[in-house]
Amino acid sequence: MDLSRPAKRHRRSKDGETEPSSLSPVVIFAHGAGAPSSSDWMLRWKNMLKEALQAVDVVTFDYPYMSGKKRAPPKAEKLVEFHSNIVKETATKYPGHPVVLAGKSMGSRVGCMVASLEDNNVSAVVCLGYPLKGINGAVRDETLLQLTIPTMFVQGSKDGLCPLEKLEATRKKMKAPNDLHVIDGGDHSFKIGKKHLQASNSSQDVAEEAAVQAIAAFISRSLEG
Repeated sequence: MDLSRPAKRHRRSKDGETEPSSLSPVVIFAHGAGAPSSSDWMLRWKNMLKEALQAVDVVTFDYPYMSGKKRAPPKAEKLVEFHSNIVKETATKYPGHPVVLAGKSMGSRVGCMVASLEDNNVSAVVCLGYPLKGINGAVRDETLLQLTIPTMFVQGSKDGLCPLEKLEATRKKMKAPNDLHVIDGGDHSFKIGKKHLQASNSSQDVAEEAAVQAIAAFISRSLEG
């Protein structure tokens, strides 16, 4: 895969200052089931996505169930309306900028549901650790099969919630243009064990940088047509 950075999406204003062009995406980044948008993982990936995609903004938020007393998340379907409203508010705030939905685990699944709605003008979806398998072990591919917009998957090779062979079978059935970047040795949160890093003569940072550059290349191709 071409891991080169996308072309610069900036233009010069009349006073000579550099400002984002209309091609600069705005990213709406949803958290996973167990940790809020303020978690270290979310903050790190927010910064990486903003830089690599040259985004005008990366918007994060917390689903309502995260406020107050800690409780289990509801079914993903019950979070769609809230997520969709965030998308509409963001699109209104940044008119003319392509909207890209990104999500960690559950957040990526809800994001895919939102992207399938007819009243949301979403340009692409980025799934970070998509939870393809449900609690009962069944493959949950219905949402992915409904998508029609470009969809990027980043998955750890040791992610038990998304066996790569099952994801590959799903990708072949998808109508949407899609791509996959595998983080070798990564778990559901892309964490790679020390022994695997030593054996591969790599590092966690190098693996994640390769992943985010793969995302950037995919989004650049998707937005430029």
